[in-house]
Amino acid sequence: MLITSRDNPTVRRFRKLLADGKARREEHAFVIEGARLCGDAALSGIAIQAALYTSRAAETYPSQLAQVRAVCRELYEIPESLAKALADTASPQGIFCLCGMLDNRTAFGTIGRNPPRRGYLALENMQDPANLGTVIRTAEALGLDGLLLSDGCCDIYNPKVLRGSMGGVFRLPFAYAGEMAEAVRVLQGRGLECWACVVDRDAVPLPEAGLTPRSVCVVGNEGAGLRPETAAACAHRLTIPMAGRAESLNASTAAGIVMWEMTRRLPGAESGE
Repeated sequence: MLITSRDNPTVRRFRKLLADGKARREEHAFVIEGARLCGDAALSGIAIQAALYTSRAAETYPSQLAQVRAVCRELYEIPESLAKALADTASPQGIFCLCGMLDNRTAFGTIGRNPPRRGYLALENMQDPANLGTVIRTAEALGLDGLLLSDGCCDIYNPKVLRGSMGGVFRLPFAYAGEMAEAVRVLQGRGLECWACVVDRDAVPLPEAGLTPRSVCVVGNEGAGLRPETAAACAHRLTIPMAGRAESLNASTAAGIVMWEMTRRLPGAESGE
């Protein structure tokens, strides 16, 4: 079926879910853009409710479109002009999927009830979608048990987060932790070891921290870092040693280094399992 009007109800719904986090939460749905991401969603078992594609996309990305077509309820062709109007990218590939919310959300109350295998990363008030997407991609690639998000973090269904995660958001378990200082106290009460990631030469250097699968490393906001009450709530403090003149690292870079240290000595690290 061909859709050409921007006022079509399906197109309006796609546009709203791409732009509005509140609408995504209310409808329990989100939109992804791009051939690779849409194909990955189909292969990951995401419930794709509807898809839009251009004739150029059908010629350029036949395998990804076939993957989407195999699981999609409704499929509509749209002109290039409409794809450009919808797109969140400068050079749209012409494939969009409307998906139901994921089922990989973990209840915060279950964290630590079962022995963790590779540890958790907790984020407090990470607000840059590109940073969050990168953290999710890295955490999923390294096989972390999950990601804990404070109330102040940006929406994981933001289009920039989805693209930056390269499909990691489809597979990585995550939990909403609420106010992070209180979450830390709860987690430590369950026997987990919470480490505040700080810029402080008096903190434990990361290579000496001896992180274990029961470790929860807490990374703060891009500009302000961890709130003082959150850092104080953590039983341990770690820092990444730096030889250069930079005062700090980008939040997603710092998180990636910490996650690598969390997992590099664990079984399967060398083989990528």
